[in-house]
Order: sequence, then C-alpha cells, then structure tokens
Amino acid sequence: MATLTSKQVEAELATVPDWSVSNGAITKTVTRKDFRDSLLYVNAVGYLAERANHHPDVAVSWNKVTLTLVTHSVGGLTENDFALARQLDELG
Repeated sequence: MATLTSKQVEAELATVPDWSVSNGAITKTVTRKDFRDSLLYVNAVGYLAERANHHPDVAVSWNKVTLTLVTHSVGGLTENDFALARQLDELG
C-alpha cells in the first residue's frame, strides 16, 4: 500500500472536515457528554477499527476523545486512514 501524496492528502481532507494533519497523521478530538459517554464512544470506535483491521491511536480524557490515524506499516497516510476516518465521523 502506497502513502498518499500531499495533494492526495489535501483532497482526502476535504472529505473529513473535522480532521487535521498533525505530525504526518490525521487527528480529531471529539467532545462527549462525560467520561462514561467517552468510553462508550471509544468502544464504538474499537468495533469499527477491528472490522476495518485498521486501528487508531486513542487518547481519552474526561469528556474528550482524541483519535489519530496513520498507517504505521508504511510510515504515512493511506486511503485506509481516510476510509476509517469517514466511518468514525458517522458515529457522531
């Protein structure tokens, strides 16, 4: 699997407007109601990630969840990162 060019990354970012590029990965922070809701959201993220066999880095605080996607095996962003980001956006 090939990494995306910077032009391809910019085009893909248009499909996931709540995500941004940081340190060669895409990231998004989601605000949830409280800690319990954050954990429920993380479980839903985990389900989608397992189904896609593509796993984000996840950081949880009381009512915030930060997701970071990059394809570690190729050392950069790929179509898989943006495909999963689009699925995760559907969680709300």
